[in-house]
Amino acid sequence: MNENLPQNLPASNSLIQLNEFETGLKQVLNLHNLPTDGVFVNIPERVNVFKNLDTVLDQITQEDKQQSLYLSKFIASTASGLFDASLNYLWDETILQIRKRVSQYDIEFFYDNAVTGERRKRLKDEDDLDKVDDYDLIKGAKEIGLISDLGFKHLEYINYMRNWASAAHPNNSEITGLQLVSWLETCIKEVITLPISNVTIRIKQLLQGVKNTAISASDAQEIAVFSTSLTQEQINNLASGFFGIYVRPETTSQTHQNINLLLPEIWGRVDEDVKQSFGLKYAHFTANNSQDEKKISRQFLQIVNAESYIPDDLRAIEIDNTIDNLLSAHRGFNNFYNEPAFARQLLRIIGQPMKIPKSVEKKFVMAIVETFLTNGNGVASAANEIYTEILSSLDSHQANIAALSFTDSRIASRLQFSLSERKFKELIEIVKPSITSPPVNDLIKYITETHKGKPSNLMLDKTVKTSVENLKTLLK
Repeated sequence: MNENLPQNLPASNSLIQLNEFETGLKQVLNLHNLPTDGVFVNIPERVNVFKNLDTVLDQITQEDKQQSLYLSKFIASTASGLFDASLNYLWDETILQIRKRVSQYDIEFFYDNAVTGERRKRLKDEDDLDKVDDYDLIKGAKEIGLISDLGFKHLEYINYMRNWASAAHPNNSEITGLQLVSWLETCIKEVITLPISNVTIRIKQLLQGVKNTAISASDAQEIAVFSTSLTQEQINNLASGFFGIYVRPETTSQTHQNINLLLPEIWGRVDEDVKQSFGLKYAHFTANNSQDEKKISRQFLQIVNAESYIPDDLRAIEIDNTIDNLLSAHRGFNNFYNEPAFARQLLRIIGQPMKIPKSVEKKFVMAIVETFLTNGNGVASAANEIYTEILSSLDSHQANIAALSFTDSRIASRLQFSLSERKFKELIEIVKPSITSPPVNDLIKYITETHKGKPSNLMLDKTVKTSVENLKTLLK
C-alpha cells in the first residue's frame, strides 16, 4: 500500500489519492470483519494537514529530516486518517529531539534541575534519559534554557492532548487537521529548529570550565559580571548546578576551589527557597547516614556562611519526600488512583493545626496549588477534599504564596486549561479570607474584577507585573 500514499498532494488530486488510500484500508478491515465506521478522520481534515505540510517541514534541515523517523510515521498515520496515532508519533519525535538536546548539553546539570528527591540518585548519564518522565523532561529543558517559557507552555498543552486525546489512551476526542499541523509546527519551531541562546551556551561553557580548568580570582570577577545578565531562574539553576557538582564523590579539589570562588559572586541573587533546598539536602544526607555527602554539602554552605539554612526539624525531610512523591503521582498517567494516598500521608505529617517547617513552606504551598488545579483533564475527588482542607488552613503568608502562584511559569502554563482556570478562581476564593495584606487583596480584586485576559497570561499585564514586583518580599 505504500505506493498509494499521497506525496506532495496538490489540491487538485489530494482528495482522490486519499480516498483511494482509505478505500484500500477499508477493504483490508472488511476482509477480516473488523469495524470501519469511526476509524478514520474524514478526508477534508487530512487535506488540511497536507496542504500546509510543505511549508511546515521546510523549516527542518535535510539532515534532521533524514533522522526523523517518527515524523515519517506521523505523515503515514495522518494520510491513513488516524490523527490520534499521528499525535502520538509527533510527541515521540518531540521527546526524542529534547533528549538529543539535553545529551549534547550538560547531562548532570539537567538532572540536578529537572529531577528531585531519591529519583535523582538513579540518574547518571545519557542512557538514563528515558527514565525521566515527559513532564520533567520538558520542565527541565525549560529551566536550563534549552526551550523557551512560551515553548514550554505550548508543549505542556500538546502533552496534555497527547495524554488525553491521542492513541496513548482510549478516548472519543476529535482532532482537526489544522490543530494537528499547528502542533507539528510548534514542535518544529520550539524544539527541533530552535537555536540555543548565547546565554545558555555561555552557561554550558562555564560549567565545563568549572569541572575541567582552574579558575582564578580575576576569572571569577569576569564571570560575576556575566552573571548579572542571567535571569532569576538561570541564577537559581546555576547555583543548583554548583551544588550538584560540589557534592559528587568524583569531584576534584580543583573544581571545589573553583566553586569556592564563584558561589559568593552569585549567592546574593539566589532565591530563598533555593537556599532552603540546599539545607534540606544536607538534612537528607544526615538522615540517610551519607557521611561523605553530608560533610561536603556542609562545606558548600560554609562558603557563603549559610549554615543557618540547615533545618532544625527533621520532619522537613519527611514532608519534602512526600511532596516529591505526591507531585510524581500527580504528573503521571494514573494520578486519579495514586494521588489520594500521598495527599493523605502529607496531611498526616503536617498535622492539625498545620506545622510546616520554613525550609519546605513554599515548596509545600506550590505543590498543593499545582495538585488542586488538576492536570487539566479531571479532578481527583478523594485528593481534592484534602487539598481544599489544606488551602483553607493556610496562614496569611502561605495564602499570599498560593494567591500569587500564577507568577510561577509552571502554574501559569497549567492555567491555559479551562478546568485549571476554574479551579484557580475557586482557589482564590478559598484563600482570600486568610489574606491580611491590603496590597495582595488589591491585586486579587484587580485580577478577579478588572483583568479581562486569561489567568495564564496574567504576568503579561503591566499592572499585575508591577504589583508582583512590589510584593516580592511577601513571598520570601
